[in-house]
Amino acid sequence: MTQAALRPSIWRPRVLVRGIVLIVTLAALGLLFEGLGLKHLLEQGWIDEHIRGQGLTGEALFVVVGALFTAVGLPRQVVAFLAGYAFGIVIGTGLALLATVTGAVGVFFYARFMARSFLARKFPDKVSKLDSFLADNTLGMALVLRLAPFTHNLTTNLVAGVSGVRPLPFFAGSALGYLPQTIVFALLGGGIELDPVISTAVSVVLFAVSTVLGLLLWRRYRKDRDEGDVS
Repeated sequence: MTQAALRPSIWRPRVLVRGIVLIVTLAALGLLFEGLGLKHLLEQGWIDEHIRGQGLTGEALFVVVGALFTAVGLPRQVVAFLAGYAFGIVIGTGLALLATVTGAVGVFFYARFMARSFLARKFPDKVSKLDSFLADNTLGMALVLRLAPFTHNLTTNLVAGVSGVRPLPFFAGSALGYLPQTIVFALLGGGIELDPVISTAVSVVLFAVSTVLGLLLWRRYRKDRDEGDVS
């Protein structure tokens, strides 16, 4: 047996290089957001100056910045809130959803093409669990993941990219799962100029409903899986 065959696969040069590229890229993005103050882009003052009233240019800029914002793991709820504030509830919901899905697509394919070997060997248990979770009904299970209140958006995108999950059903399920909270926070943001009491009350109700739905779907999945294991 050759020396290369004996060497653990995670230590092979190509795998290491891809892993290092992933780590350096994520670290650089974090430093860029911190050092240049980019984390303050999506704030009310910036929205007023560069986004509101700027037509298609403002909308496109918002989607690009919102996608970058969510891609590095910052809260998608903030994007939805400010989209509602800048564009109103209906258009804001659509643009925030587009930004969030775009961010997810970018991270997914980055992980798949640049870091698959490294992450699959570094976190085999997580990748295996997600593969198993998404194998039978990718769209439905992606919906459950996005609705469940305890899953992390960036981690899910990275691990899904590393796994063998089919992209289109995963993105479609993700978009459906993102939608309830996107509506909730766009409604909150749009409510600043409407009736804040009513918009807040409706948002609380919708958030509670989406959270309960996510938990129920998660419990249903766990129950079906346990019953399948027993049989």
